[in-house]
Amino acid sequence: MTWMLLAGYGGVIFYLVRQTTPQRVTAPEFFEGQSSSGKAPGMWLLVASAAISWIFAKSIDNAATLGNAFGVLGGIGYSIYYLSFVTAAIALYFIRTRGGYRSIPEFLATKYGLVCSRLFLIAIAIRLINEVWSNTKVFSLYFGAEGSAGYWLAALVVTAFTVFYSLLGGLRSSLLTDGAQMLLAAVLLVVILATLGPGLVSQGLPTVDADTRLAGLTFCGLAFVQIFSYPFHDPVMTDRAFITGPRTMVKAFIWAGLISGGFILLFSSVGLYARAFGVEGAPSYTVPALFGLPMLLVFNAIMLTSAGSTLDSTFSSVAKLGARDWDNRKGQPTESQAFIGRWWIVAIALLGNLPLLGIYMGDQLGPAIIMATTISGTMVMGLAPIFLLAFLRGAGALSFHLAFWPGLIFGVLRVLESALSTSIFPTWLSLGGGKYALDLGVNVYGLLLCTAGYLVGAWWGRRDRRSNDAASREGDRAPHVT
Repeated sequence: MTWMLLAGYGGVIFYLVRQTTPQRVTAPEFFEGQSSSGKAPGMWLLVASAAISWIFAKSIDNAATLGNAFGVLGGIGYSIYYLSFVTAAIALYFIRTRGGYRSIPEFLATKYGLVCSRLFLIAIAIRLINEVWSNTKVFSLYFGAEGSAGYWLAALVVTAFTVFYSLLGGLRSSLLTDGAQMLLAAVLLVVILATLGPGLVSQGLPTVDADTRLAGLTFCGLAFVQIFSYPFHDPVMTDRAFITGPRTMVKAFIWAGLISGGFILLFSSVGLYARAFGVEGAPSYTVPALFGLPMLLVFNAIMLTSAGSTLDSTFSSVAKLGARDWDNRKGQPTESQAFIGRWWIVAIALLGNLPLLGIYMGDQLGPAIIMATTISGTMVMGLAPIFLLAFLRGAGALSFHLAFWPGLIFGVLRVLESALSTSIFPTWLSLGGGKYALDLGVNVYGLLLCTAGYLVGAWWGRRDRRSNDAASREGDRAPHVT
């Protein structure tokens, strides 16, 4: 039955692509999502696309897990991350309207230099690789145990199918299929809530002890701190911020944040159900199993839908990164750039799934490879001042480096702690309690350090500018000897 569901999903998406995407899209359609008549996407299409692209399979799984771990606070904490849409909307609105920039790499290259822009692109490339394998893994587990024939076949089929229609239409295909996937995901969520709701009402929301409540609040704090940097390293979101007018983008992003954050909060009820009834194991797999095959198929469908929407968005972002952003290409996209972008899609589909092979590399090496791709959350804390304080006078390349590198170092060290089961950061850095106390402390103090570094760089830049201006005026006043 799961394979029939996969075939049905593929049939629907293929029909949509064939009906809405011509045999050969133009470069502006491929990179910017324009219609065949050259029009930008409408606001509600942008809302649906941005929302479903952030409801990735891994995030749905995380929402259920956190709801199980921390009760209601787990779902609230994870939904706080979706305030990232508001942060991005405000910052990118001013970047577009004040500077007239058409992309984040163009802004970074102009403001901080090409080297800084490329450092940023390397960081988001890590994020994009992480998006591929993590989403592939979550939905493939519904077709078999990790490493089984069914698991690998599902990963291969869905990845190849998503690559196929991404090659045809790029961002245009992604936008149009996202709209249908958002509607399907909403319907499936209603089915899940209708099934679990009566049991939760009769049992009541699960209670948590004081320590668990503190741990949940700590996670909420961590999510709030990270929304000031987190959105800027996700091109799946930020690429969509430049394809409509600035005002339309702001309204669409706020709606997308409300819809996707609400979706995640409601889906965390799966974890609440598991906690209330003492269901052991990963809630996304064990809870639907309680209700038999129909509910398993519903969960399978929602994971397929969310994973597919994220994968095609990831592929279109990689195409733009490799063909346009890396060399800061401006002006209208060209057909040669679209050709290069298609090869980048194939490359990320292969490279992005390589971490799945970590299960064959031993108890230590396999998890280490997987963990190495998850450093993006903390390592980009320095992006907050780089974007939010960008219009300070004197801020330049020095400000970028003094903000970017401390965050990167903190993120890598935090991952090494987990990978090597050792202590690098002192315990006095911890804030709050529970599993995320040290993460919260590292992010709070790290963000303060990155912001201080950025301000020092801006002060130094203003100082140099005043010195240069004074030297220039002195030179103008000096007598000329002939």
